[in-house]
Amino acid sequence: MAQYTKHSDVIFRELRAAILNGELEKGSLHSIYELADRYQVSRTPVREAVVRLADTGIVTIERNRGFRVRGLSAIEIQNVFEVRLLLEVPGAAQAATVDDPEYVAALDGLLAEMHEAVARDDAEAFSAADYALHDRVLSAFGNPRLTEYMHTLRNFTKEMGAVTLGHTRTLRDVGLEHEPIVTAIKSGDSAASAKAMADHLVETASLLIARASGLDPEAADSSWAEPYLRRLNVAVTEA
Repeated sequence: MAQYTKHSDVIFRELRAAILNGELEKGSLHSIYELADRYQVSRTPVREAVVRLADTGIVTIERNRGFRVRGLSAIEIQNVFEVRLLLEVPGAAQAATVDDPEYVAALDGLLAEMHEAVARDDAEAFSAADYALHDRVLSAFGNPRLTEYMHTLRNFTKEMGAVTLGHTRTLRDVGLEHEPIVTAIKSGDSAASAKAMADHLVETASLLIARASGLDPEAADSSWAEPYLRRLNVAVTEA
């Protein structure tokens, strides 16, 4: 029968995509009946998909009402990026001390992959190269646990729909922010490397915080980061 042709895995992926691309907005409430009708399936696969989404934290189930798209609050985004600053800014400084041509060549290669993905407008390839470049920078510490934890933080914000690509920045914008990071690391300038990484992370977080707060991107405020940047001995970028 046609109404059972879509498995819960398919519904899960489609609902998750609809949440991540903003089609199902943060705070919106949806019933199982509504979505079963929308996807032309029975309520069972929809209910199973919603339970899986709730397990990831992306939605909350409301008894007898359906589910609500949760998203991330401004303070949750800030908290994640506070930790990323504490990990990745010293990581960039450490990367500038690595005396290994292969390490530098790998960074150049990943930056080139990002630019190639921009030319193709390939967001998936761009994201993969972006992740890999940040991994490579942090690997300068020689501690895989740090890289794993950073991945957890990035995946958490991505899964919750906290992304700037396609909303406040283009692939090209984000790619250009990585150039000074790689340039500073290649020059062996730890202070400049730390500053470039900090600027990139603060810009990303500030835009996400503004969006989560319902503010115009032009109103993005980076003051939240100042205590952390001072602790890391990184100059605060003036607005």
